[in-house]
Amino acid sequence: MSGRAQLMWDEQVTQYDFGPGHPMAPVRLGLTRSLVRAFGLDGALPVVAAPAAGDSTLELVHRAEYVAAVRRASEDPRGGADQRFGLGTEDNPAFAGMHDASALIAGQSVGAAEAVWHGEVSHAVNFAGGLHHAMPAAASGFCVYNDAALAVARLLELGAERVVYVDVDVHHGDGVQAAFWDDPRVLTVSLHEHPRTLFPQTGWPEETGGPDAEGGAVNVALPAGTGDAGWLRAFHAVVPELVAAFRPQVLVSQHGADTHFEDPLAHLAVSLDAQRMVAEAVHGLAHEHAQGRWIALGGGGYAVTDVVPRTWTHLVAIAAGVPLAPQTMVPEEWRQEVYARTRATAPLRMTDGRSPQWSSFEDAGYDPADRLDQAVLATRRAVFPLHGLLP
Repeated sequence: MSGRAQLMWDEQVTQYDFGPGHPMAPVRLGLTRSLVRAFGLDGALPVVAAPAAGDSTLELVHRAEYVAAVRRASEDPRGGADQRFGLGTEDNPAFAGMHDASALIAGQSVGAAEAVWHGEVSHAVNFAGGLHHAMPAAASGFCVYNDAALAVARLLELGAERVVYVDVDVHHGDGVQAAFWDDPRVLTVSLHEHPRTLFPQTGWPEETGGPDAEGGAVNVALPAGTGDAGWLRAFHAVVPELVAAFRPQVLVSQHGADTHFEDPLAHLAVSLDAQRMVAEAVHGLAHEHAQGRWIALGGGGYAVTDVVPRTWTHLVAIAAGVPLAPQTMVPEEWRQEVYARTRATAPLRMTDGRSPQWSSFEDAGYDPADRLDQAVLATRRAVFPLHGLLP
C-alpha cells in the first residue's frame, strides 16, 4: 500500500439537496467536512475528489431506463419526475441537478473502491455516501443512486471474488441486499431496527439470499429501544464470525448515524460512543480478515449538528490512523460555524459521556426470554449453519 487512507470529497456533493424541511439536509455533510478540517485531519490523509459516475458505471447496478428517468427529473423537477421510478415522491422529491449530484456521490464511492483495490491506499472514506436504499429501477428512502452497491459492483468488475458489506444504519440495507441477493461473491450483513417498527419493513432474519447464494444475506432485526449494550452485543455475536468464515478480500461498511438516541426518524438508543466502537471494530476486522482493505461510507443520520459530524469525524480519524479520544474538546471555531449556519448550540466534546459495556454471547450465554437475544439467535439459526458455523 502506498498510503494508509484517503478521504473522498468534492464540495459539490452538498448539492444533493431535496429542499427545505427535508431530513436529508446537506448541512450535515458540510459540517462534517468542516469538523474533519478543524481537527487537522487533512494533514493525516489526502482529500481526493473522484469524477462523477458515468452511465456505464451506474448501470452496473441501475437500469438504463431509470438513469434516463433521473436525468429527466433533474432537467424538469416539476413536470419530469416519474413516480413509477420513485421520483417526485415525499421521500424523494425531484430537484434541479439531481442526477449530477447523485452521480458525483456515487463516483466518490466507486473511486474509493478503485483506490483500495489497486493498492493506492488501504482505507478510503466517503461519508457523503452510503445511500443504501436505491433500487435498480427506483429511488427510495432519500437515495437516488446506490453508491454502496456500485462500490461493491466495481470491486467485482475489477476482479474481487469475495466482498463483505456490513451495514449498521438503523434502516435495513435493502438496496444493497437486493443488488447481490443471488451473488455468492458478496456477503451483505445488516443490523437495523426491526422491520415491524421502521422503514423499509424488510430485513427479517429469514431473508438469507437467493438459491445461488444461500447465506449471502444476513439480517439482525433489533427491537425498538435497543441501546449500547444490546447493539454492541448483537454486532459482536454475528459479524466477526461471519466475516472470518467468508474470508473477504475487501470490506465495505456503511455507518449511518441514525441509530443514535437523538435521531428523530428511528427508535434505537445508541450513543456516539458505541458508534465509535463499532467503527473501530469494523476497522479491526478489515485488518484481520481483508488485508486491511476497507471502504467506509456514511448513510442516514438526521441529528445534523449534534451527532452526524462527530460520528463521521471519528470514522475519518480511525481510518487515518489517528483516532480521537472521546473526551477531546470540539474546536471552538467549528462550534461557532455550527451556530452561524444553523443557530444551534454545538456539543462540547467528541463523546456522549458514555462508556458502553456489553457481554459476549459466547462467554455470558443467552437469555431465551430477552428480546435482543431472541433477535440474535434468530439470525444465527438462519444463517450460521450455511457458513459451517454453530448457531
